[in-house]
Amino acid sequence: MYHRPAGPPGGGLETMKKPRTTQAKLIRPKLPLARIVEMNLGFFGLQFSFGLQQANMAPIYAALGAHEATMPLLWIAGPVTGLIVQPLIGALSDRTRSRFGRRVPYFLIGAVLCSAGLFAMPLSPALWIAASLLWLLDAANNVTMEPYRAYVADRLSPEQRPAGFLTQSAFTGLAQTLAYLAPSLLTAVIDRNLLDANGIPAVVRVAFVLGAVISLATIVWSVLRVPELPPDDAERARLDTLPRSLAAPFRDLLDACVQMPRPMRQMMLPMLCQWYAIFAYWQYVAHALARGFYGSVPAHSPAFRAATLTAQQLGAAYNLVAILAALLLIPLVRRHGPRAMHVVCLCAGGGAMIALSQSGSLPVLALAALGIGLCWAGMMGNPYVMLASCIPPERNGVYMGLFNLFIVVPMLIETLTLPLLFHPVLTDDPRHVLLLAGLLMLAGALATRFVQGTQRAVETP
Repeated sequence: MYHRPAGPPGGGLETMKKPRTTQAKLIRPKLPLARIVEMNLGFFGLQFSFGLQQANMAPIYAALGAHEATMPLLWIAGPVTGLIVQPLIGALSDRTRSRFGRRVPYFLIGAVLCSAGLFAMPLSPALWIAASLLWLLDAANNVTMEPYRAYVADRLSPEQRPAGFLTQSAFTGLAQTLAYLAPSLLTAVIDRNLLDANGIPAVVRVAFVLGAVISLATIVWSVLRVPELPPDDAERARLDTLPRSLAAPFRDLLDACVQMPRPMRQMMLPMLCQWYAIFAYWQYVAHALARGFYGSVPAHSPAFRAATLTAQQLGAAYNLVAILAALLLIPLVRRHGPRAMHVVCLCAGGGAMIALSQSGSLPVLALAALGIGLCWAGMMGNPYVMLASCIPPERNGVYMGLFNLFIVVPMLIETLTLPLLFHPVLTDDPRHVLLLAGLLMLAGALATRFVQGTQRAVETP
């Protein structure tokens, strides 16, 4: 429950002179690590879904006849739905009052829709159906994502937020490790060359069904085990004064944009660089490894499927590294600040992608797993520690939603520009896409150095 700070013994004049804002300030109770883990278990299910998309959408699209150069356009569902859904849902969740809580209704709706999308995706008989289902799946994930981040910021005290967000990062690594490995592990009992009628491997279909179950079950577990804190009297009074019109959330978004804290504005450029880079990496790593190991091979060939499994195993390896890196980052972020550690993480990822673009040998794959794993752990935790320090707590939802624009706009820009660059600049070679991604990661590290006001963001006010 919420606690208010007590006044001096006996009350008296000193208490009466305290400003009302100080009296109403909320102190969130500290949670044991086990509860922080349980409250983020739903994030495991959400990221398992994302991991299945990252690892399998390019091969699914290739099996259904997509061309390499147009691949980014088929991923446009993620950035567009994120651009629309997450800020709006974030603003709505700030205003929501229900018997289930402020953020929980959005978790549950998103989880049900996500499970439906995962179940149907590998059954797609045509390219346009798979692309349409990705719209549903990404919209569902976006309904869940930012309310979940706001829920963590709501529930934890400032000194526990690094543990909360970096635990999310660790779960991201664990979930995506298992999601990337799932098709490879299933080849132990299912022939990797067994294809469904639509040309999609049976191991992929079974992995998506498992993802549908995991996504829903973990979110329900988190909601039941670590419920939201009820608002106190002051917060209820504030909510009662908010207008209830349909236009109100849009006014909230506009006001939040105008009043955006300066450190948050300064994070735009580094977020542009890192998310453009990672989105391009996800889309082309399987094709780059196919080119590096086997030369140019058809999408329906056994060699391409072998390269796809290699890319998925690399993804599993870097996500496994991300689990350990996220845990190691917790004390390092407390000591050195999230900005400095994020610079290190982006440099590691950029160097790894550049090395991977030059060679597909096993030692380089191992180094790439280390560098990209550290980078991914930083990307999923450090920016949110930086953000939570500079936004007003009562507007966590709307600002977490707006911050998602710093992710999806770079993805949208990548989707629209990379096909134009693929032939004239990148010479139709997916390995050159990884080179571009690595250089952008290094540029993002440089830009992060200029973000002010967040270096000691984890200190307790």
